[in-house]
Amino acid sequence: MVNQFLSGLYLVFISITSMLFFVVALLIRLLTFPFDKRRIVQSLFSSFWASFYLWCMPAWKVRKTGTGKLDLSKNYVIVSNHQSQLDILLAFNLFYPFRWVSKKEVFHIPVIGWNMMLNGYVKLKRGDRESVKQMMSRCERLLAGGCSIFLFPEGTRSATGELKRFKPGAFILAKRVKANILPLVIEGTSRALPKHALHLTGKKEMH
Repeated sequence: MVNQFLSGLYLVFISITSMLFFVVALLIRLLTFPFDKRRIVQSLFSSFWASFYLWCMPAWKVRKTGTGKLDLSKNYVIVSNHQSQLDILLAFNLFYPFRWVSKKEVFHIPVIGWNMMLNGYVKLKRGDRESVKQMMSRCERLLAGGCSIFLFPEGTRSATGELKRFKPGAFILAKRVKANILPLVIEGTSRALPKHALHLTGKKEMH
C-alpha cells in the first residue's frame, strides 16, 4: 500500500517536472538549430532530464561499468537487452548522444513524445514492412552523418528478464554502413519496475 502511494506521488512528480523540462528542451532546440546538426546538446539535455528521475529516487542505486570505452569521436549502433521501462533512463544515464528507434505510438505521448521529435528519434510501426524499410533508410543516413543509433533488438521488454531472440535489423544496419556495434547490458531494472507494472518495489540496484 505504501509503495503504491509513493509510486503515485512519483508519477505526479514526473508529470509536473517533465512539462518544465520540455520548455527548456524546446528553447535548446531553437537556440542550437543553426549549428548543432547532430543535436548533441539536445541529446545531452535529454540525458540529464532522464537521469534526474534516477537521482531523485533514493530506492534506486545505479552502478555503471565500462563507460570509459565510449568514444565521443565515434558513432555506433548501440544494442541492449530490454527488461523494463527503466531501461530508457539507464541508457540516457550514459550521457552519450544517440538517436532511439522507437515504436510510432510512443511519439504520440504528450511531452515525452514531443521531446522525442525534438531529438529527431526514428519512428517504427511494428509489423509494417514499409515502415521497417523507412526506418532502416533513416538510420543509415543518421549513421552516415555521424550519429549513433540505439535499438533494443529483442523488440519488446522481456517479461521474465531472460534474453529473448534478437531481431536482425540492428546487425543488418551495422553491416550495411560498416558501423561499430556497441553492446550494452542492463541488469536489475525488471526487479525495480516489472513489465506492465507502475509501482515501485523497494530498494533495488541496477547496472
